[in-house]
Amino acid sequence: MRNALGLMLASVVAAVVIAAGGWFYYSARADQGAPKTTAARAADQLPAQAKLAAKDDVETTAAIAAKPTAVAQAAAPAPAPAMPVQPKQACANPNALGVARVVEIDTTGGPGFGFDHFKQFDFLTDKEVVLTFDDGPWPVNTPAVLKALADECTKGLFFSVGKHATYHPEILRQVLAQGHTVGTHTWSHVNLNGKKMTEQQAKDEVEKGISAVKFALGTNPAPFFRFPQLQHNPAIVSYFGTRNVAMFSTDIDSFDFRKGATPEKIIETVMTRLDKLGKGIILMHDFQKHTGEAMPALLARLKAGGYKVVQMKAKTTLQSLPEYDEALMKDMKVPTASTNTRPISSVVQTVSQ
Repeated sequence: MRNALGLMLASVVAAVVIAAGGWFYYSARADQGAPKTTAARAADQLPAQAKLAAKDDVETTAAIAAKPTAVAQAAAPAPAPAMPVQPKQACANPNALGVARVVEIDTTGGPGFGFDHFKQFDFLTDKEVVLTFDDGPWPVNTPAVLKALADECTKGLFFSVGKHATYHPEILRQVLAQGHTVGTHTWSHVNLNGKKMTEQQAKDEVEKGISAVKFALGTNPAPFFRFPQLQHNPAIVSYFGTRNVAMFSTDIDSFDFRKGATPEKIIETVMTRLDKLGKGIILMHDFQKHTGEAMPALLARLKAGGYKVVQMKAKTTLQSLPEYDEALMKDMKVPTASTNTRPISSVVQTVSQ
């Protein structure tokens, strides 16, 4: 009986030990294998105030977005390429005349502008004007015109005589640097309809003028041309169609080149004609002293009359012809043998001062 009781007691003890061991084994495995999900979510969460700040602050870039799914990637629009933003030059004059709009001209085929000779393209609306200047650049006079335009933060179109451009390239570069459009006006301001003028001579006058203006500017001019004395040589008109050069006449002539012209007379001539027509391309001369003197008051009259300035720009530039570039360099006795195009800073350096 004792033996039987002893066997029963040993069996109970063995069962208890086995059960305890199994509980310890599975408890330890469970503790090691359970993911700390609750703790991890708590660490990832932002306080409510921080969430609001992150949502409202559009400059927040520190967060890394999750990788989008294939569906999301397909639906998302492709990012637009970044466009360079050109800074607009601030105008110091809050009441300036300014520029109402800028028009770009496609000169293919040689279109003409100015109703005195060309009536096809009527692009100006009521109270709009284009300010144009011939025969420069010239000391004192051209800078006076530039100052008046700058004071009113407005722009003009300059038709340069090639010979004058080679005399004063620094002034013509100022014209371009200040944002005005530069066209051409022949080499020497000769009447292209003169009785002794041959077609080849007329072409030479035109092309040499283009090369000279390009030389002065250091870049191609606009493909805009005005005939001296508004004398339109038919052969050159046709030629400009092949060169894709736009031709300019006028609507309102200031007659600032006439003997006895004064600033007051120039202003009165322009405004009388302009008030009658209501709009137009105005012809003036930055070569004339009285024009520079008249400009501040004329621009003030335009502003007071409710007129607005339109700036004309070309879609492309005008490439000069190599043979005329070479002829110009030869006439000016500019050495052409050297092809050294190194910048001056790499050729001449100050080593002691």
